[in-house]
Amino acid sequence: METDQKKLPGLPLSAGLLALVVLVLVLVAPSDLAMRKHDFVRKGPGVTEVRMLSDWFPGIKGGRGDTEVYVLDSGKPGGSALVLGGTHANEPAGFLTAIVLVENARPEAGKLFVIPFANASAFTHTDYMEGEPRRFTIEGASGARTFRFGSRATSPADQWPDPDIYIHASSGQKLSGSETRNLNRAYPGRPDGTFTEKVAFAITSLIKAEKVDVSVDLHEASPEYPVINAIVAHERAMKVASIAVLNLEFDGITIGLEPSPQKLRGLSHRELGDATDTFALLMETANPSQGRLRGVTDEALILKGRDPLYLKAKALGRLFVPFDEKGSPVEARVGRHLAGLAAIFSAYTEEKPDRAILFSGLPSYDELQATGLGKLF
Repeated sequence: METDQKKLPGLPLSAGLLALVVLVLVLVAPSDLAMRKHDFVRKGPGVTEVRMLSDWFPGIKGGRGDTEVYVLDSGKPGGSALVLGGTHANEPAGFLTAIVLVENARPEAGKLFVIPFANASAFTHTDYMEGEPRRFTIEGASGARTFRFGSRATSPADQWPDPDIYIHASSGQKLSGSETRNLNRAYPGRPDGTFTEKVAFAITSLIKAEKVDVSVDLHEASPEYPVINAIVAHERAMKVASIAVLNLEFDGITIGLEPSPQKLRGLSHRELGDATDTFALLMETANPSQGRLRGVTDEALILKGRDPLYLKAKALGRLFVPFDEKGSPVEARVGRHLAGLAAIFSAYTEEKPDRAILFSGLPSYDELQATGLGKLF
């Protein structure tokens, strides 16, 4: 009885804590669950088939790593290409460009595979302590379209705990432990690896099985990051990338060209180029909502790309891209990706006419700036 009497005073406090936990769950759970609902993607006129990534690796079937693969087949002889959006779910120009392709592109030669949400798990949460919105809205031609703004990494709910040091499986390279959940450090992946490595393995398996000629991974980075507004190319893809960059320059789009570092492992442009026959490339655009110099992170920053702190940073010479009062709006970032893809596929077609990859139905960079992104949705 003495023991029981000592425990009794603690009961009201325990009950209070339990009630607080329940209240937090009631308030937070609906928002968290909503993040697990996939964004709507319309099946456009060029889509001939919708498959799941698990078709190429059943090891992710039914899990949150599985995701839609949209196939746009011209029905005409030619090559094939894979476009990856959403490798990092907090880089919206990447997955928005992929969605624009799915909903608007019309293949004229060859076949196009598009994965808008490459790391589907990363769209189910946001990065802690960043103060980022969970969603943003674009006013489209058929009404408002809302999209998730996720994280750079796989959700801890799907892969946990992080090791102190992440060791890339095939190379032995050592990185920060949190990079174990970064899809763009997991290639070529492993069938018996972590959640993230299995997703990477599925993408690698698709490329091998479908004999994909060109793979382009769409990304964004902060304006103070040195590799920005650029194409990063595996050495086998360097000639095609060089021709694409020159053609973009002729069209008034300044873009850098970077070689894929041979000693930085796990990245798509390195590992996919080494592990498969694909021409592996990655594109970066400048997105202030990802930077360390930014102010308030809200929908306006994501969509308009305007931030007075970045104007100051530019004046101090701290940025690697032009930046003025116009900012870096999403139309410009998506426009750069679309123009880059068209230039890459055109250059590849020029080099290998029997493996042509051509599509239509998309605006030019200038047209997109004039009409706005909403017209495509």
